[in-house]
Amino acid sequence: MSANAPVVSLSRDGAVALITIDNPPVNALSKDVRAGLVAALDEAVADKAVRAIVLTCAGKSFCAGADIREFDLAPQPPHLTDVIQRFADAGKPVVAALHGSALGGGCELAAGCHYRVAARGTRIGLPEVNLGLLPGAGGTQRLPRLVGFDAALAMMLDGRPRAVEADDMAGFTDSIVEGELRAAAVAFARRLVEVGSGPRRTATLPLPDVAPEVFERHLQAARKRRGETAPEKIVAAVRRAIDMPFADAVAYARADFLALRETPEAKALRYAFFVEREAARPAPNAAAGAPRALARAAVIGAGTMGQGIAISLLDAGLEVVLVEAESAALARAQQRIGAHYEEVVAKGRIAASAVPAIIARLEGATSIDAAHDGDVVIEAVFEDIAVKREVFGKLDAIARPGALLATNTSYLDVAEIASFTRRPQDVIGLHFFSPANVMRLVEIVRTEASSADALATGIALVKRLRKVGVVCKGKDGFIGNRMLVLRTRECLFMLEEGALPRDIDAALTEFGFAMGPLAVGDLAGLDIGWRNANLRRQLRELPGRDCDLLDRLVASGRLGQKTGAGWYRYEAGSRKPIPDPAVEALLVEHSRERGITRRTIPPAEIVERCLFGMINEAGQILEEGVASRPSDVDVVWLTGYGFPRYRGGPLFCADRLGIAHVLARIEALRERFGEAFWSPAPLLVRLAASGRGFLGS
Repeated sequence: MSANAPVVSLSRDGAVALITIDNPPVNALSKDVRAGLVAALDEAVADKAVRAIVLTCAGKSFCAGADIREFDLAPQPPHLTDVIQRFADAGKPVVAALHGSALGGGCELAAGCHYRVAARGTRIGLPEVNLGLLPGAGGTQRLPRLVGFDAALAMMLDGRPRAVEADDMAGFTDSIVEGELRAAAVAFARRLVEVGSGPRRTATLPLPDVAPEVFERHLQAARKRRGETAPEKIVAAVRRAIDMPFADAVAYARADFLALRETPEAKALRYAFFVEREAARPAPNAAAGAPRALARAAVIGAGTMGQGIAISLLDAGLEVVLVEAESAALARAQQRIGAHYEEVVAKGRIAASAVPAIIARLEGATSIDAAHDGDVVIEAVFEDIAVKREVFGKLDAIARPGALLATNTSYLDVAEIASFTRRPQDVIGLHFFSPANVMRLVEIVRTEASSADALATGIALVKRLRKVGVVCKGKDGFIGNRMLVLRTRECLFMLEEGALPRDIDAALTEFGFAMGPLAVGDLAGLDIGWRNANLRRQLRELPGRDCDLLDRLVASGRLGQKTGAGWYRYEAGSRKPIPDPAVEALLVEHSRERGITRRTIPPAEIVERCLFGMINEAGQILEEGVASRPSDVDVVWLTGYGFPRYRGGPLFCADRLGIAHVLARIEALRERFGEAFWSPAPLLVRLAASGRGFLGS
């Protein structure tokens, strides 16, 4: 499409008019597209030679939604609700030809047309809830009439797209096409004309039967999403299909959409949407490099992390050799990878017929020499610098020239690891999060020696894996784990000052985390956190106050869920944390030994100490250039640590609270607990003095 080409065009195929949207990359329904649709529709309706209309899109997809860049602007006519109503009111049959994805406003536009023809594999969805919104252009009223109330509510509340072939989406399309879509849509329109079928308006379709239980069930699920207003609004909007006329219900939903757009959570969710995409772009002044070709990968280490990385690489279409020195451990790993794909098939995510070809791309080996022809080699062995030295020394000897060598270290110095080779320019960090085939975040760690093309290759690989990559540098936990240490420190200190595990977890789940930090520790295994804490003691001098509560738990065999006891106790076969009097007694005795008078710590203080410690450390991280952009810090915590999306991230929170306020509270904490723990980051001080925030004015 040329720069001056119209984003909407009108053409003819005999008596069928074709309205084509061509607004790359996703055919977003911008103001110009909306205006073009109205003009093209009016012309087609006025043309007496036109008997039917087909609405189609150029490129790889139908409309993938509204142009959310307009959400922070005043509404600009023609409004999408009105545009869709124009199509619905057209006096000639309108057929929507769908391919790729029809999401958000695109799905609503398709539902407003009289008929729908879709290429096999097309996905439809209403993901507005992920932006703190509801479908505001008629989707709350039209979708239930097409697929039923239960399926419509499920789609709107989880925000996930569905395949048009799915059983519960059967009413959405009139025909699923195997061949060329445009020709099939035109042929469908001609058949309508031949048999005398006119417009079939979705608004006039009878409402399907629905039991009151359906609304109650979805309402209860919506209420569980703490801090989010949109889910309950969605249920209420869909319910209006029963309670009021169609036009009134659409108008109410439009008003709710506009009101929700201005809520703090919607603004935070829009911010999160944009900064995730920004993270994939090179930082300002970064050297440009060309990614290397990647077809074959090697993973060194077949533990839980190595297995997850291998699955991610297989899912991306690469050949993978999984290297594990112990043959029994290698066999277990291969069996678990096979079991993973059996589970994916059972859940209907891939066809059983696809699995043999995937498994055929996986090779197991007990010798590191098998990595010799890998285009990328990812080390995922024990977090010990001596072990890393041995692995990278061997890789340096056998890996082919130009191979990308990556370490999955979560704390160690990537530059030091690169120095174990004679090719430090080819070494980067790829810090996956466990389970690696599920978690979206990868910290891409560069060193001063990393070449531009090695970094570009790492970025391209992470994108190919469909993960969110954040480029950073440094050591000692990079961005996420370095901030996590500050939160963990305050949790431990508050436990010895008087809080119980359930107090801390309740405060942070109320803030919006899905799980509290101590329950997460039990889930991951307290021995993992304990090893990392000991590693940090070796890597970084810690201030004077040190808390040995974690050491005591691990020494007593309380390692979390896997041993039935950690910060909580767990009944056999259950993951539900149960407060344990034995832990409370341990905390009381620990405080007595340290001469600490225990006190009740209010939830607000718990949240403040956890959050502000992280924010202050983020200021240091930015000051040192570990992260290139403040928004990258938020992306790490949103995608890797479960920070509530409707709060935007730690630094988005800081700006919303006001940097001057955050600084004042950190200074107050310094007065209470000492300079060693609460020394304000210089960047924080400068921002407060200038009246600016991390993310701008």
